[in-house]
Amino acid sequence: METPDCGIPPELARRMSMPEQYEYLRTKLSRRRALVTAGAVAGGLLTGCSGGGSSRAAVSPTASASASGTHGSAVVPFGRHLAFGADPRTGMRISWQVPLAVRGPYVRIGTRPDELSRKIHAEVRDLHTPGVSGVRLALDQFYVHAALDGLLPGTTYYYGVGHDGFDPAAPAHRSTIGSFRTAPSAPERFVFTAFGDQGVSQAAAANDDVLLGQKPAFHLHAGDICYADGTGHGEKSDGYDPGYWDLFLKQNEPVAKSVPWMVTTGNHDMEAWYSPEGYGGQLARWSLPDNGFDPRTAPGVYAFRYGNVACVALDANDVSYEIPANFGYTGGKQTAWLDGKLAELRADAAVDFIVVFFHHCAYSTSSHASDGGVRKEWLPLFAKHQVDLVINGHNHVYERTDAIRQGEVGRPVPIGATTDPTRDGIVYVTAGGGGRDLYGFPVGVKESYEGHVKDRESVESFQWTKTQQSKKETVEWSRVRYRGFSLLSVEAESGTRPRLTVSALAQNGKRIDHFEVRRGA
Repeated sequence: METPDCGIPPELARRMSMPEQYEYLRTKLSRRRALVTAGAVAGGLLTGCSGGGSSRAAVSPTASASASGTHGSAVVPFGRHLAFGADPRTGMRISWQVPLAVRGPYVRIGTRPDELSRKIHAEVRDLHTPGVSGVRLALDQFYVHAALDGLLPGTTYYYGVGHDGFDPAAPAHRSTIGSFRTAPSAPERFVFTAFGDQGVSQAAAANDDVLLGQKPAFHLHAGDICYADGTGHGEKSDGYDPGYWDLFLKQNEPVAKSVPWMVTTGNHDMEAWYSPEGYGGQLARWSLPDNGFDPRTAPGVYAFRYGNVACVALDANDVSYEIPANFGYTGGKQTAWLDGKLAELRADAAVDFIVVFFHHCAYSTSSHASDGGVRKEWLPLFAKHQVDLVINGHNHVYERTDAIRQGEVGRPVPIGATTDPTRDGIVYVTAGGGGRDLYGFPVGVKESYEGHVKDRESVESFQWTKTQQSKKETVEWSRVRYRGFSLLSVEAESGTRPRLTVSALAQNGKRIDHFEVRRGA
């Protein structure tokens, strides 16, 4: 069934940036006093004419609660998800959702589950998405966030979320109490996990189960988070359903309530109605470290250090040649910030390894292949500052390169091998098997993974150019290829010989790849 017209002529929308689409829709809606459909903005990638409301505006809980006539005791929080503050040793952000606006939201916290004496105020951020006749009802969503700072390093805390009428410390609600652990004050062995392109599905939930089994200190999500915009082609048939966010947060709560869920933005995460750059919805739903170059317009750009590993999140929509809806929206500020941040981290004696994660692939041979914009803008900086590992999503497969130096294979890295970024170059991992429908590899190219190695010298692939054309290339760097749901598990060790042991796990928990990163090996 064709999605109703969003109101932007296709020939016009194809030339519009995200801010231009936002302004067009807002102006048209104000002029016509009519509701517009979600999605359906041809050529503007993952827009969704998805409905009013400011990106961070707090609602009036009193007015909303009174209008609903619902007592706070009947409003049950759901969708808890954690994220680090700027310093994971002392800061945590707790976020959740409520089906109706509430009075006096808060978090109770303590070092014992039976002693949650500390009470911290929370803020509500609302989003309104208007209904579309014959397609969906209007939807109001209420996201609640609490900032916990001044915590003790390496400490397990217990917490409960509540509001007037719903006290998590009450006997009836004790089962809702969760826990988390802050980062240690000194480096120690730990594990983190990563994938992209998750969505809402049985496969996504099953990956969460595998993830929990790794007992990670945190999880990196490389974009395309829930697929409320499910098509993402920037065509008239694109649709948008904000209710998917409710399903996503419910699905992930069993893991995200205790494992900090560190997300960045993919092309499916741009939603034009909420803000000019498309990230108003993300600002409402997530509380991420605000140490990027501009957390108000680029919430998916930030950095944090856990133990001896520094992680840097980037928004590749800013540099993507393939999907240009937000191309250049930071005016080069993100890339300048990246240069300075990598220099700062590399000069930090406490940092052994730098891991960068973002959505669009620097190197892949699957359906979306490689993005020339990412290569042009960021790869020289990765080499300059000797980044140790790069994690992408976008292509719904697992694919891993050899160590790449100056655009070519600096050193082969077979399964089980050790690589040194200072000598060999950087290994790039596409971890896009988070739960969304899977892709494949070029015709005639076989999978090659642990226990099923099918090495080949070269693969015919392509990269995206600035004119949105594909440029054919014959590549020799595609080392491991697996077409299945999967995730990345990385064990970090410090000491006299620090190392990263990188493993890829299939959905049944079986290892499909592993290699080791050692500097100066």
